[in-house]
Amino acid sequence: MNDTVVDFIKYLIDTKHYSAHTATAYEIDIRDFIKFMDDYRGGVSTLSDFKQADTICFRAYLANRQRRGMSATSTARALSSLRGFYRFLGKNYGVINDAIGLISSPRVPRKLSKAIDPIDVENMHDAIKQIDAPEPWIAARDWALVVLLFGCGLRISEALGLTNNDVRGRPNVLRIIGKGNKERLVPVLPAVWTAIEKYEKLRPFGGDGDDKLFRSVRGLPMSARMAEKVVEALRHYLQLPDYVTPHALRHTFATALLADGADLRSLQELLGHSSLSTTQLYTRVNMAEITNIYANAHPRAKD
Repeated sequence: MNDTVVDFIKYLIDTKHYSAHTATAYEIDIRDFIKFMDDYRGGVSTLSDFKQADTICFRAYLANRQRRGMSATSTARALSSLRGFYRFLGKNYGVINDAIGLISSPRVPRKLSKAIDPIDVENMHDAIKQIDAPEPWIAARDWALVVLLFGCGLRISEALGLTNNDVRGRPNVLRIIGKGNKERLVPVLPAVWTAIEKYEKLRPFGGDGDDKLFRSVRGLPMSARMAEKVVEALRHYLQLPDYVTPHALRHTFATALLADGADLRSLQELLGHSSLSTTQLYTRVNMAEITNIYANAHPRAKD
């Protein structure tokens, strides 16, 4: 089965253009099921075993994950990976299994992210100057990163993936390569350019066109964990809630646009969501705010 899994991962990357991170997640899920099948069948699993697997087998796998303490979200993703693997097997190896289509995914509660109060984002500017006082270029870098995430609604990986060439000449829009190597164009506010240009003038290295825009203290490309630590330091300094993360800055961007009348399709395009249902979560956030205002302000609400 190992060669089959390798072929599947190669297919995801080369044909489906999935990111290496996503392909790795698929591989982990598939190999987890293969290990279960080996134990379930009492031997090394073959393609024939995969073809003959029935609903009892698949439900036993879901129960096995539950006993191991796997979350519903993790199991739903694993089942989705397994369905994709079976589609690949059917198309390339003639392994047809209808039973997998009869298994329902576990119900996953959809949590609503919380937006950051805009005043807290503004306070981050002075906090950064205090935290990074010994290194002005680091302070400029951290503020440029915060403003970019908040002003353009980028994922942290998208922001850190930008090169100097991407921002050269202050283009009206940034060309962003998001999940699945999908490209989108995102408008840039003047305040974002101001912060980025100040950082570019102060940084001591990393000025070549193909170099990553954001650099570490040692001159290496900034990692996602480094960016998370920047926001963690700001959160602790300003005594903000735990939900204040780099992703919360992106969420705040989306919530603000929706509150000011942006339509869902435009918001979907700006955020790079492949599914409109993901973007629709923001309408639930907005409705929660409306409900709260109604409950506290409407004269009939207390009846």
